[in-house]
Amino acid sequence: MSNLKILLKNLGPGLLFASMAIGTSHLVLSTKAGAQYGWIMIIPIILANVLKYPFFEFGVRYTNVTNKTLIEGYLNRGKGYLWFYAFITLISTFTILATLYVVTSGLFINLFKINDASVSGVALGLFVFISALLIIGKYKFLETSLKLVVSILFIALIVTTALVVFKGNVATADNFTPMPIFNEVGILFLIGLVGWMPTAVEASSWISLWTIEKFKITNTKLTLREALQEFNVGYLLTGLLAIFFMVIGWMTLYGTNTVISGNAVAFSDQLIQMFTTHIGEWTYAFIATAAFATMFSTCMTAHDALARVSLDIIGLLSPKTKTNKLQFSVAIILLAIVNFVVITVFGGNMGKLVALATFVSFVLAPIIGYMNLKNVMSTDLPVSAQPGKGLRILTYLGILFLSFFAIYYCWMIFF
Repeated sequence: MSNLKILLKNLGPGLLFASMAIGTSHLVLSTKAGAQYGWIMIIPIILANVLKYPFFEFGVRYTNVTNKTLIEGYLNRGKGYLWFYAFITLISTFTILATLYVVTSGLFINLFKINDASVSGVALGLFVFISALLIIGKYKFLETSLKLVVSILFIALIVTTALVVFKGNVATADNFTPMPIFNEVGILFLIGLVGWMPTAVEASSWISLWTIEKFKITNTKLTLREALQEFNVGYLLTGLLAIFFMVIGWMTLYGTNTVISGNAVAFSDQLIQMFTTHIGEWTYAFIATAAFATMFSTCMTAHDALARVSLDIIGLLSPKTKTNKLQFSVAIILLAIVNFVVITVFGGNMGKLVALATFVSFVLAPIIGYMNLKNVMSTDLPVSAQPGKGLRILTYLGILFLSFFAIYYCWMIFF
């Protein structure tokens, strides 16, 4: 019991990672995977989580041992590494947050039945509300509030999944024909699923920034073993919830010939309505709460992380620039403004935003993974704190896995 109390007390960066990861990759892609291709999609979901694990673990390992962020490690490897990561962050700034806020806005419209509201209008309200929470509450509020949100989400999803399994698969349509996985459409979807499962690899640096912030607030440092244990709890949670969403999509939508819309509002309506039709209207609160909590918490964590990453990069590229609390607030507001403009231009179609974000994140993922490996295998860490042989082998397998898909992805798109 005492070990459990210590673990719960230590929850922080790993919890934030789980909250951030359980977003579009889970609610949209995992659900769609089960809905369109059935239970077989559990295989790529598990493979992606296992093979990408080292890339994220290195963010915790490097920072815990060196008291530096992964981004500082990139600079130690060479300024080219840092500029490369800055480029990826710039692309993420214009895609990831916009995508997350669009999906969350669609869910909000359905949850409160405000069909006359526009996605961009609701997104503006969410930007203002979440920005205020982050500026006023900062990291401490983020961590404390997400312990509650993730707990509610986990309970809601357990109940939802249990209800689905108890009810059984939805009736298959008479003219249903299973969608092939290994054609162009199926491969492209598989690539997107793997690319964002559990999240984009560049988010590994986000964990290290939250770890540094946790150090500052608590004035205590976890041992490497404690830090990795805390992260592993969050990582395992992301994998379980991905499977839960896949099961929900499989058992409520697979075989019904339902075409999932690329529009945020239409998709969220399909998800909630198909579930309540299959199980009963009384279950609306469970699926609506789970879906909205998923996206709201992801918006908060991604918004906070991108602001911290941007400031860290600017500080390292311009050493004379001193970071302060005001700069964090300005970064939060600027991100909100930039992404609101992106949403206004793209409208409610989340498909285009997801496609752009997925392409950049997925194609460059093997490079980020290699950069993280270079950091933890460098002289910045003593040999005793470097990853063991098994974890290194898993890292190389992950790099090869992602490289194969990235090359194939580019070939399908450009040739």
